[in-house]
Amino acid sequence: MASAKRQDLKIAIEELLAGKPVSVATTDVEGCFIGKVREPKHGAEVTYSKHVAPILQNRCMNCHRPGQIAPFAMTSYDEVAGWAETIAEVVSDNRMPPWHASPNHGKFANARSLPDDEKKVLLDWVKAGAPEGDRNDLPPPKSFTDGWQLPREPDLIVEMRDHPFEVPASGTVRYQYFSVDPKLTEDKWVSAAEIQPGERSVVHHVLVFAKTDSELRKFDGEGAFLAAYVPGFLPQQYPSGMAKLLPAGAKLIFQIHYTPSGKATKDLSRIGLLFADEKTVTHAVMTSEARKSGGLIIPPGAENSQHEANSPKSPVEVQLLNLMPHMHVRGKSFRYELQSADGRKETVLDVPRYDFNWQTSYQLAEPLRVSAGSFMHVVAHYDNSENNFNNPNPKATVRWGEQTWDEMLIGYFDVAVARETFDTTRKASADSRPKLAGSALPPLVLKQVVEQLQQLDANKDGVLTTSEVPAKLMPIFKRLDLDGDDRLTVEEVRKAIERKR
Repeated sequence: MASAKRQDLKIAIEELLAGKPVSVATTDVEGCFIGKVREPKHGAEVTYSKHVAPILQNRCMNCHRPGQIAPFAMTSYDEVAGWAETIAEVVSDNRMPPWHASPNHGKFANARSLPDDEKKVLLDWVKAGAPEGDRNDLPPPKSFTDGWQLPREPDLIVEMRDHPFEVPASGTVRYQYFSVDPKLTEDKWVSAAEIQPGERSVVHHVLVFAKTDSELRKFDGEGAFLAAYVPGFLPQQYPSGMAKLLPAGAKLIFQIHYTPSGKATKDLSRIGLLFADEKTVTHAVMTSEARKSGGLIIPPGAENSQHEANSPKSPVEVQLLNLMPHMHVRGKSFRYELQSADGRKETVLDVPRYDFNWQTSYQLAEPLRVSAGSFMHVVAHYDNSENNFNNPNPKATVRWGEQTWDEMLIGYFDVAVARETFDTTRKASADSRPKLAGSALPPLVLKQVVEQLQQLDANKDGVLTTSEVPAKLMPIFKRLDLDGDDRLTVEEVRKAIERKR
């Protein structure tokens, strides 16, 4: 059992008796809120049946129903009434429904925040003692789809492998990678995707990538990302006419982060994909990111450690679709700033209170036009102090790493590229891969390589070293490091890529 680090009351009394100012005059109460059941007010205007139940159906029941991730269901009056005062607390604090984007920037299709009028209804109901009202006023029960939450049954279902992975009861499980060949003989366009964890209690997140043996990979692996799952994540669906390319012959790579739950269990996660008719696809969706890895160092005790990163510049005009910030338990805030080639800056997403437990993909209500030459600048803050109750070790110097007690700074975002531009660029990249060594790289590809090297180059000295490269990219670094000196320059990368062509 943890011991007290400071005897606030004892110290306060001693300071008071000594005639000194009290150093800590008040302390916040910690722990779970303890509510009490009140006597319902007779003749109350707001009742559960007529006013509260419809709000809970529309705003809460996706999670608060049997079999989902919420700790209790909101499908009956008796259950909800027992949680009434807790509901009032979390609604007042804007902790529920879980939505962390500032209303000052951007409009989002999947916004879960409560409108002020609905919040008032809930608070008035609790204040009146949570009256049930006339059951005849109840709305019809809301129906939910069991199994896949996609608009229809998936066109393709792929399991991470042919047998489950055994998750131990305790300890640390390093990131697991599973490669699966779906045996695609032709290109497919993915219009929607859903990842289903086999055992939700131990699956923290799943990322799925698509990789082909023949493609010229970008240095940082961008462009191959296909889909993600984290708790609370809804199926990914793209606007009409937009889809992600899944090339013929591609293999699916499952990256899974397991967190032992206290008992040994097994997991067999899977992904379901919906395909669009190629003739209807007008825009290709690609995932990009702003990332800081090698230079991410958070000092011990730092309460507001600021770090920034830039994405590569977009060589063509695109449409911004969604944004998904990613940090770990010391993450405090995250902001996306779109910077245009002419110097204009626009905040497209501000998350002032980042919550590691709710890693949301923020879907723009309408695609945002992004001009060529623009890039995404992200600003993140970390709390490595004792005031962060989620902090496993305030005395540690924290660096980039895969485990929860390490940190990350990644600003994912999806963009849509006009199909004509996408096809032309894809064909040019394929056609410009000569068999003879020493041939020049296509200008666009070389430009992307340079920008990605610059992004990873933490000290901006023009040379990439092993200390600046995240672990997952080290195998690529070693293949490109022709002279084996653990240093990379743009010229060395160009020669290495052309030698392998």
